[in-house]
Amino acid sequence: MFRFNQISFSYGKKSPELFHDFSMELNAGNVYGLLGKNGAGKSTLIYLMTGLLAPQAGEVLMDGENVRRRLPKTMSDIFLVPEEFDMPQLTLKKYVSINAPFYPRFSMEDMERYLDIFEMSGMMDVKLHALSMGQKKKVFMAFAFATNTRALIMDEPTNGLDIPSKSQFRKLVTTGMSDDKLMLISTHQVRDISDILDHVVIIDQSHVLLNTGMADVTSRIAFRPLREGDQPIFVLQSPFGPLGAVPARDGEETKVDLEMLFNATLQNPAAINQLFTTSK
Repeated sequence: MFRFNQISFSYGKKSPELFHDFSMELNAGNVYGLLGKNGAGKSTLIYLMTGLLAPQAGEVLMDGENVRRRLPKTMSDIFLVPEEFDMPQLTLKKYVSINAPFYPRFSMEDMERYLDIFEMSGMMDVKLHALSMGQKKKVFMAFAFATNTRALIMDEPTNGLDIPSKSQFRKLVTTGMSDDKLMLISTHQVRDISDILDHVVIIDQSHVLLNTGMADVTSRIAFRPLREGDQPIFVLQSPFGPLGAVPARDGEETKVDLEMLFNATLQNPAAINQLFTTSK
């Protein structure tokens, strides 16, 4: 669905390049987790995907169309939930009536269903600016999912949500996903999303350190206490002894520890690259 073709980008002539000759593909039917250190370029990548920023070189294509042209047929199929936003002094009903026409597949029935998941039913006549930050986020995400765009891009969507709301968010993702859609979640809160991802992308500015399915991770790396003979890629000291990300032995499958995978990839990218480029 998305193709980054040799992107180069900086925020000014005197600023260092954040991306140089960067290329990557993202495909429909996946819930992606976009991970990277602070300053790695995650938010910039999102704004390039949505055409809000223009690369100095290269192009970002959605279904072959340059997103920077911001054509109505392209923009009506992309929805961005930014990390920070505010809501206007309107009722939710009025907000929907103004914004829903931009999205041909918007469904009021879906909107009400997603509000119900967030336990926000009966909010259509409430003034949006009077809501708490967490409530605003839930209402905005319910609208975002109800647009039924083929690309839904979210930057730190669980920030500001309490523990029950994070669980509701995960239900929202699994309910709203389909094979023709792409969801991308950029976050540092890896524990909030690890159970709903089917694909992980780890970047470090111009480098894609890892871009693979969670099933592939499960088949290649085990996350568990160390055993004799292990050659760990990454070791974490815990109160119960050392835990490691280690090459999986034949038939061994463990639950993916996304935080450990992230740290292993940053600390030992060469080993990760060799592990995932070797045929299984």
